[in-house]
Amino acid sequence: MSSTPGTAGDVVPFSRLVRERTSNSHSDSEGASFMGELMAGRATRDDYIALVSQHWAIYEALEGVEPAMRAVPLVAPFLSPALSRLPALETDLAFLVGDDWRERLELMPATREYATRIREVAAEWPAGYIAHHYTRYLGDLSGGLYIGRVVARQFGFETNGIGFYLFDQIADPAAFKDAYRAQLDAAPWVPDERDRVIDEVLVAYDFNTRVFEQLSSRAVAA
Repeated sequence: MSSTPGTAGDVVPFSRLVRERTSNSHSDSEGASFMGELMAGRATRDDYIALVSQHWAIYEALEGVEPAMRAVPLVAPFLSPALSRLPALETDLAFLVGDDWRERLELMPATREYATRIREVAAEWPAGYIAHHYTRYLGDLSGGLYIGRVVARQFGFETNGIGFYLFDQIADPAAFKDAYRAQLDAAPWVPDERDRVIDEVLVAYDFNTRVFEQLSSRAVAA
């Protein structure tokens, strides 16, 4: 584990190091104008459908490689069925768009690149896959829960349309996140590998920000 500069001997848990070194990028992603409009109640239903569509493509990549990832000892402990979002996203899209939602998907270029990146690291570098897994799912269990409540109020949803944000198999999100971070701390990575993982978390936040920027441009053009 790395030590905090200036405090020799104090070991900093890796999960804390990730948060500290990516906090600015995390804030930039959360503060993207598209999400600001959504949280302020100024996004349209069509804007929200566009967001759900991007999520579907991202999670299709993340969860599509899970069968192969379960055979990787480093990755397997992170893969809880309770986190699975793809079935909920597909149910949301069927409710929001109709049964032909697959034919009507509109994906942003950054979304396609994001999904490609996830599949690439899953095939070539399992620790990089964990970086994306961490960025998405711990975010969902944090700000994502609040986003779901805001969207539900804005569009009058109960559970239909916001299933993505409902983790009904996780009774205590805070405890789940603590256990996940403990798994990060226990991962047998040398310092250089930890640095690479943190860099990949930054890549994930950059993709998120670019997706939001392209969704904002789409909304303005509509």
